[in-house]
Amino acid sequence: MPEYALLKACNIIKSYAGVQALKGASFELHAGEVHALIGENGAGKSTLIKIMTGAVDVDGGDLFLDGQLVVANSPQHARQLGIAAIYQQPALFPELSVAENIAFGIERKGLWSRIDWHGRRDRAIELLKQMGARISPEALAGELSMPEQQLVEIARSLGAEAKVLIMDEPTASLPEQDTQNLFRVIRELRDRGVGIIYISHRLEELALIADRVTVLRDGQTIDTRLMKDVDRGELIHLMVGRELSDVFPKREVQMGDVVLEIRNLSSRRAGINNVNLTVRAGEIIGLAGLVGSGRTELARTIFGLTPADEGEIRINGRPVVIGSPAEAIRHGIAYVPEDRRRHGVVLDLPISHNITLASLNGLAKFGALDFKREREIAVDFVNRLEVKTPSTYKPASTLSGGNQQKVALSRWLATEPGILILDEPTQGIDVGAKAEIHKLMCDLAAGGMAILMISSEMPEVMGMSDRIAVMHDGTVLEVLSRSEATQQKLLSLALGDNLGAQASLPA
Repeated sequence: MPEYALLKACNIIKSYAGVQALKGASFELHAGEVHALIGENGAGKSTLIKIMTGAVDVDGGDLFLDGQLVVANSPQHARQLGIAAIYQQPALFPELSVAENIAFGIERKGLWSRIDWHGRRDRAIELLKQMGARISPEALAGELSMPEQQLVEIARSLGAEAKVLIMDEPTASLPEQDTQNLFRVIRELRDRGVGIIYISHRLEELALIADRVTVLRDGQTIDTRLMKDVDRGELIHLMVGRELSDVFPKREVQMGDVVLEIRNLSSRRAGINNVNLTVRAGEIIGLAGLVGSGRTELARTIFGLTPADEGEIRINGRPVVIGSPAEAIRHGIAYVPEDRRRHGVVLDLPISHNITLASLNGLAKFGALDFKREREIAVDFVNRLEVKTPSTYKPASTLSGGNQQKVALSRWLATEPGILILDEPTQGIDVGAKAEIHKLMCDLAAGGMAILMISSEMPEVMGMSDRIAVMHDGTVLEVLSRSEATQQKLLSLALGDNLGAQASLPA
């Protein structure tokens, strides 16, 4: 790895309305390295990146590129200098073709210049080929999958001869296969001498892709380490001052009776087959498996989004028929879905409306909404879940990812459920927020709630579950106790290496 600083931020200071976001933060990126930048929400990562890309002016400190001081930075100037950013939600024009989107980032023609359509297409094909992307240059960007859109953005940055590539949570919504392909592309760019700033809350993937890591906390640079010299526990301690055990605060609680029982449940539409599972009061069942194994599909079937064709669902020992979410709610089932931005919270609505959205029937009097009661409920949940907001009237879009997740959870807790299904409850949120969500789960279990948790993060599954049900190809292969579960055994089952095993569900 070259040892000269391609990009260097020195003692950066930035305040917003009197709140100091950066307090002398520093960061150094070498050419030909992947440098991870991590920290809790509010640590200053986004502000530092915005300063690098020219979206935000500095109050103090200096930014250097190739040893030259960057003066009067702006987004256009940053692009001209070779600094490009790819965010979690790709910034492509959905109505334009792939070739047009790539050209938009690399062509510098005047308003009345003639367009070389063949040259534009050939250039797009060449850049996509370098990315290993099988994407038609004529395809509309809006019709591409998330991984394909990311590859188009990287191709555009490559065509613009970017020296610095900033990647903000690039794998947050990617399945494993697409993540590995993205890592391959990143390594190839690194080998070409591109400096890559890699931002991620998924600490486990940093060891696979990063050469160095810098930790921000409260607007300050805490430390920079070689990635090979630091482990997950140390990173967490640097980020939040907590030990690893504090992130998974699982505690033993007295189990009650079986609340949810699934017998030979199948749904052709959902792709699940002959699922057997029980969840007791006070128990957290972790649902593990690879992407496509049927975990989310099982949750949607239980909640009535894709009703079952065969089998039986029993709640508190009584068989029930759940053909819709409304029926699931009446039976005391709550479901917090994976994609909180699409299905978890309504970003444009106030926090108070989001919290009461699933329990409006109980707030209506003679057809009119009781706004006073709605506000009381919202304030109560904001306080109980420690949602960080100055007012319940603020739109949900103003909240951090962790606080949005708390609002999504509050919505369903307001329905007073006995069964709570959480699909990827801590996806895309920082370690501190994860610890808070995990503590809340433990408190709910201690209060007698039955919890079914779907997670793709092995440490979360093993750290928070009383038992772990492993799914493969639409069915539960086996259920392991907390003491039986190992990463190797869970992965082996998830890959289908124990297909002959019968699901074992101790009462």
